[in-house]
Amino acid sequence: MTEERTIEVIEAGVMPYADALDWQRQLAADRIARRLDHDVLLLLEHPPVVTLGRNSHAAHLLRPAGVAVFEVERGGDVTFHGPGQLVGYPILDLSAPPYKQDLHWYLRTLEHALIESLGILDIPAERNPGYTGVWTRGKKIASIGIHVKQWVTWHGFALNVVTDLTYFDRIVPCGIRGVEMTSILKEQGAGSREQLWDEAVSAVVNGFETAFGVSLIPCPEGPARRGHESLRTRAVAEPGLQPTD
Repeated sequence: MTEERTIEVIEAGVMPYADALDWQRQLAADRIARRLDHDVLLLLEHPPVVTLGRNSHAAHLLRPAGVAVFEVERGGDVTFHGPGQLVGYPILDLSAPPYKQDLHWYLRTLEHALIESLGILDIPAERNPGYTGVWTRGKKIASIGIHVKQWVTWHGFALNVVTDLTYFDRIVPCGIRGVEMTSILKEQGAGSREQLWDEAVSAVVNGFETAFGVSLIPCPEGPARRGHESLRTRAVAEPGLQPTD
């Protein structure tokens, strides 16, 4: 009988994008090298930032002034991260069951997880054929961009919970002209920030368990967390360890 796969969930709060990028890369390197023997899902929030994926176009960055911009290794075009947006970075080893060594399977399963999550919140959600991400009532509510090396994943998804949607006016979101962005708050019409955030985190955890067929274990101070603190300490002592994008 196959042992059930588990993912440790770390709710990291608000974190600068550069720190989170360092953390992901270190966790992925540790997972590839088998120094980390389990999968991890980072759930966090960023100060306002725009990221450019491998397929981004300069013309899709409309008004970058006042917001940090990072070029990163994930797929996809330009996207925005900021306050009120639940960002998830799964560090998963796809080389073993119940996962598949198939990037399309992984993308569709991420979408499935978010669709399940939104269903828990009574928000009807669906895929939009030809695009990656999740839509509700014709508007985009979640974006997805991933990177995979030796079948270990990083980067991930961004779910708009109580996000200030005017930030998206600075870009052509995911390179889709005319797309309308929305959020859980906008779709539900009411609710406090704290209530909606907590409900979104709980729903995402449940959605991941359903879609991926795994158990998610809260781990606020686990080995991966300590590994991040170690990385940050080393980076202060050795600034060259910090990747520049």
